[in-house]
Amino acid sequence: RFQQVQSMMYDLMEWRSQLLSGTLPKDELKELKQKVTSKIDYGNKILELDLIVRDEDGNILDPDKTSVISLFHAHEEATNKIIERIKEEMSKDQPDYASYSRMSSSPTHSLYVFVRNFVCRIGEDAELFMSLYDPQKLTVISENYLVRWGSRGFPKEIDMLNNLKVVFTDLGNKDLSRDKIYLVCQIVRVGRMDLKDSNSQKYTQGLRRPFGVAGN
Repeated sequence: RFQQVQSMMYDLMEWRSQLLSGTLPKDELKELKQKVTSKIDYGNKILELDLIVRDEDGNILDPDKTSVISLFHAHEEATNKIIERIKEEMSKDQPDYASYSRMSSSPTHSLYVFVRNFVCRIGEDAELFMSLYDPQKLTVISENYLVRWGSRGFPKEIDMLNNLKVVFTDLGNKDLSRDKIYLVCQIVRVGRMDLKDSNSQKYTQGLRRPFGVAGN
């Protein structure tokens, strides 16, 4: 039973990752939700937990707003589906470890970052490059997220104010097993060669110069 529940949990974790990705078409999203609810109901049955009845979209029926007859038919339908599923599982000669293999080999984790503000006196425009870094192996393990910051203390694209969000995806179990992972921000100043230049005839605009770095 433990192996059976373990396999089901791996399936649910993988499907949850797909649901949170936000990339599925509407029809596939509905189909996947039905698979998730069906798996949950089947797991509750084999663990001898309460049966949850749902509507066609997989939403839990509210007993205060649903008639007794409708609830009875919903219980009948849910029970029949679970019985059919149990028969299918019992007909298998060997346990299915495919979901475990997919879980071990495929990325299932993401990191959500919301940039609220950038406070640093530069005096010119800047480019912020954010990435994930492994300090033990001295290597970057993600692509860069670029934010263009203006000299007045606001994003260059003002419509992006309070909307600077990024999701670092493709993080697998191997990444979670690392000793440390840093979120590193590299700051590149965009403007004069030297901040002390005051004569416009002596400097060139638009030069990219390293300014600083921070990690957490």
